[in-house]
Amino acid sequence: MKALVTVMPKPSVLDPQGAAAAEAMRHHGMEKVGRVRIGKVIEIELPEGADESLLHEISRDLLSNPVIEDYELRVINH
Repeated sequence: MKALVTVMPKPSVLDPQGAAAAEAMRHHGMEKVGRVRIGKVIEIELPEGADESLLHEISRDLLSNPVIEDYELRVINH
């Protein structure tokens, strides 16, 4: 069993890293690029039957900062 946690800045939070990436993309010829947001993906290998509610708690409280970031949890059963 595998869990993928995607952590992204909340839409209302300034993302200077994303803004810098968007500007660099424009300089490389992609003039019409829209907003760019940069986050992270955490891959966790787990035993079958892991507690999904505990995974949500860990994702919210440990892997992300709930004040400025949102997370998405995807559990993949092999």
